[in-house]
Amino acid sequence: MRAAELPAPNSELRLVERDVPAPGPGEILVKITACGMCNSEVTLVQGEYPFAKFPTVPGHEVIGTVAELGEGVTWPEVGTHVGAQFLYDSDMTCDYCVRGEQILCPGKRITGIVTDGGYAEYAVFREGFVTPVPDGLDPVAGAPLMCAGLTAFNGLRQAGVTSGSRVAVLGAGAIGGMAVKFAVAMGARVAVLGRSHRSEERAKELGAERFIATGQDATVPALKSWGHGADVLLNTTPSTRAATALLGGLAPDGTLALLGYGPDPLELPSQLMVLNRLHVMASPSGSPHDARDTLDFAVRHDLMPDVTAIGLDEAPATLSSMVAGDWHSGRAVIAF
Repeated sequence: MRAAELPAPNSELRLVERDVPAPGPGEILVKITACGMCNSEVTLVQGEYPFAKFPTVPGHEVIGTVAELGEGVTWPEVGTHVGAQFLYDSDMTCDYCVRGEQILCPGKRITGIVTDGGYAEYAVFREGFVTPVPDGLDPVAGAPLMCAGLTAFNGLRQAGVTSGSRVAVLGAGAIGGMAVKFAVAMGARVAVLGRSHRSEERAKELGAERFIATGQDATVPALKSWGHGADVLLNTTPSTRAATALLGGLAPDGTLALLGYGPDPLELPSQLMVLNRLHVMASPSGSPHDARDTLDFAVRHDLMPDVTAIGLDEAPATLSSMVAGDWHSGRAVIAF
């Protein structure tokens, strides 16, 4: 089979030929239909995952078809359309796993970082960690729901967003764009914070009621003039500092939710936090039940990511463009 392999940190993808992997006990072989290219792969290239194993086949926004079941696996049946996500597996014995929060398991493994992922024609996944895909879902358009969509949807839920919440979304990329769509569908009032007029046009297309330009002294006052401020400030950018700089725009009892972050440390103004009873949280993708809920919500509300389909041959150049910050064409999705 053909695959795109990352040999080491700070290197480029290389196209290779590999044997089709055989599923072992508790494993499922999936023939890949589509795999989104996530910004986590940029982090992988930059060597910021100390637990990563190389060489590796990246990719964790996977939709494909069950091709073969390993020993002891009875579900899903061969031929079933399934999705695979950032979470490859967990120990299934800890307290977090028992209550259905496998994403918090101390022993979890990450697809495409610790194990081979979806930049290949076939990949092996673990029983219980693939998600049935709803009928009629376009696999290429839907592949980013397995990470960008899941991260946005679960982040909004974890932050307590409900109908009428004022949600400020920092960044309108793949995760930010889905966050705006999901929040609007949840009945929230949404503002997008971005740096350029291109972001303003994008915000209006996504359904946001307002756009606020960042990098200006008036950014926090603009947020505070929106009611008493944002109930939730959702950071979807790879910058921790950009998010904390806007903390003053939160309403009392408001929450800063980190879905994106950078290598810079999290620094918070203690007095502002205490006097306004502010909260800070982070949300790492989601568990299998969150993936099912994301797909269900997206299909019911007809909310799909904006994607650009590419072939596997284009993956190395596309990832290099993403690393350089030159990719601006929606989520790139490798279509097999």
